[in-house]
Amino acid sequence: MTIEPPSLTAHHKGCLPELLGIRFVEATKDRLVAELAIRDDLKTIGGRLHGGTIMALADTTAATATFLNLPPGAGTTTLESKTNFFAGASEGAVRATSTPLHRGRTTMVWETRVTDASGRLLALVIQTQMVLQAEQRTGTPGVA
Repeated sequence: MTIEPPSLTAHHKGCLPELLGIRFVEATKDRLVAELAIRDDLKTIGGRLHGGTIMALADTTAATATFLNLPPGAGTTTLESKTNFFAGASEGAVRATSTPLHRGRTTMVWETRVTDASGRLLALVIQTQMVLQAEQRTGTPGVA
């Protein structure tokens, strides 16, 4: 199966990932990579990329990676997300790389490494995604 990163970026049109400027640059079922340019409006008062922006980037990447691995008709929603921050960034771009730790029938767990342009680790996120079968998705708010 061929996965075109621009089609994943387009899939998020009109939603938070577009507002943040997230774009997908590599896509397979085993690895998904997204990038985000650091802008002034995404920074803290101290001039560093806001932690919430990093978390939204990681959440979007892992949720989209889950989406690529879902059975037909299923959806997903985040159950849990744990973020460890190691460093800050104030210019350039950041990259989120999600890889699976577990792909089960009812949950998937992804590790997302967020790095700066030099490859320095900014944050490590472990996220659990629930797999929602078609009958579970009806009327459920927040389901991707």
